[in-house]
Amino acid sequence: MELPSGKKVYFASDFHLGISDLETSKNRERRLCRWLDEVAKDAHIIYLVGDIFDTWFEYKTVVPKGFTRLLGKLAQLTDSGITIEAFTGNHDLWMFGYFEEELNIKVHRAPIEREFNGVRFIIAHGDGLGPGDNGYKLLKAVMSSKLCQWLYARFHPNFGIGVAGYLSRLGPKHTTAEPEEKFLGEQEWLVQFARNELKTKKVNYFIFGHRHIAKVYPLTEDAQYINLGDWIAYDSYAVFDGTKTELKYYNK
Repeated sequence: MELPSGKKVYFASDFHLGISDLETSKNRERRLCRWLDEVAKDAHIIYLVGDIFDTWFEYKTVVPKGFTRLLGKLAQLTDSGITIEAFTGNHDLWMFGYFEEELNIKVHRAPIEREFNGVRFIIAHGDGLGPGDNGYKLLKAVMSSKLCQWLYARFHPNFGIGVAGYLSRLGPKHTTAEPEEKFLGEQEWLVQFARNELKTKKVNYFIFGHRHIAKVYPLTEDAQYINLGDWIAYDSYAVFDGTKTELKYYNK
């Protein structure tokens, strides 16, 4: 794809809307909407790279309460002609069609490959990629099964969404305004995943979320790993201007 003159591609992830409390989440949501308004001026495509919500489960006629500012803003942008694509993350794995039907946003459940102006990207949330983390990979396979999803949907929404929120809170809290993780370089599973992909493919940028670390890590002279950070500690995002991709910070 050749980008139209003056247009850009934006990437952001790990908003975790819903934590840690209602007002904190709303303030984060307001920042996101202001950012979306600003990037809409030159955005050709916006990728939301997973964990948009800290808890999400779509019933056939019910979706989780809240997030109306963000959902309305996304609808406004897609109605205006801006393409937005989203990824499921480990916290919002159970998306079943609401984004496509109501917001005209395509949802990806696996890594995708894209090329803009001859520059090649692999984009994914990042959970379950690379070696290791076998326990989570097994859990994800179970949670992604049609049988598991059908059984869970039998719960009343008050109970089902409540349980999902409880299980989410058992994992990493992701509520501090300071970075929680340390970047492990070549020990990072996503770095190892990227290096394995480079054995058979030409890729210039690997764009991931999940790790809550805002980081640009060179792999070769022509390839970089970029982790998008989050909107809890960093308010970070990446932008491809048609030539290069940079990691940036909103209002910081």
